[in-house]
Amino acid sequence: MFTIGDFAQYGRVSARMLRHYDAIGLLRPARTDPDSGYRFYEAAQLARLNRIIALKDLGFSLQQVGAILDEQVSVPELRGMLRLRQAELEAALTAAGARLAQVEARLRTIESEGRMSADDVVVKRTETVLLAELSGSADSYGPEDIGPVIQPLYDELCRRLAAAGVTAAGPGLAYYEDVPEESAGSAGSPGSTSNGGSDTVVVHAGMVVTPEALAKAGAKTDGGSGRSGTPTPTGLGFDVVTLPGLDCAATVVHHGPMSRILPTAQNLAHWIDANGYRSAGYARELYLECPPDQEKWITEIQEPVVRA
Repeated sequence: MFTIGDFAQYGRVSARMLRHYDAIGLLRPARTDPDSGYRFYEAAQLARLNRIIALKDLGFSLQQVGAILDEQVSVPELRGMLRLRQAELEAALTAAGARLAQVEARLRTIESEGRMSADDVVVKRTETVLLAELSGSADSYGPEDIGPVIQPLYDELCRRLAAAGVTAAGPGLAYYEDVPEESAGSAGSPGSTSNGGSDTVVVHAGMVVTPEALAKAGAKTDGGSGRSGTPTPTGLGFDVVTLPGLDCAATVVHHGPMSRILPTAQNLAHWIDANGYRSAGYARELYLECPPDQEKWITEIQEPVVRA
């Protein structure tokens, strides 16, 4: 037998906790000395103690723990409950990490305000491109809402392109639109709520492809290339669109993950305002390099502009 101190050490709990469990009948000692009142435990009681701690960590009250143990929860059942709790904790950790990244992005935005050199921005015309794409919707244009939508879209698009035997002919290009007018009122400019009072945006995740690759894969696009600016189904699990180039775009290169794009985007906004331009729509994102390490990502931000 073990003294209460030794048993507490083996169970990684406090002696005070064991006394409390004894008082409420959750874990009685194997023997209590009638003269000294000292408590003694057996090694076999560690199994019950482990279940008590596990169920507490699942969020059950001690009263509920006692009721569950009295019903003799099986090892497979307990394992399943622990797996569920593990998944919940992992989801909470992921959410906390995302919030931390947002805080860090805001701090970088504050620290880098006004530091963009005029040499960092290039005003140019962009080319028309043929894209294979998937689309979805995000609750806002903020990176915290765009990220969870666009990454799965690209993962799925790459999977479907590979399944169809279509090899990308260029980098990924993402572009954004307000929700269709028939769904949410008239479209507005970035940040506006003219689309029915909603901040929701349509997210287009695209990859540059060629008409030849689509034709070889058997794409059905009513002509093979998709109408200009209008996504057309291919019958291969993705759409195709001929995306017109931008007549005038203020462009800047962003280094690192897209979760930290905010400082770059806001510095670009300062430059646009300071140089006599105004935004003419949502910025596009041209993913020049996307290795597994997102710290090494290189993305060109292309914001359509007109003279103010």
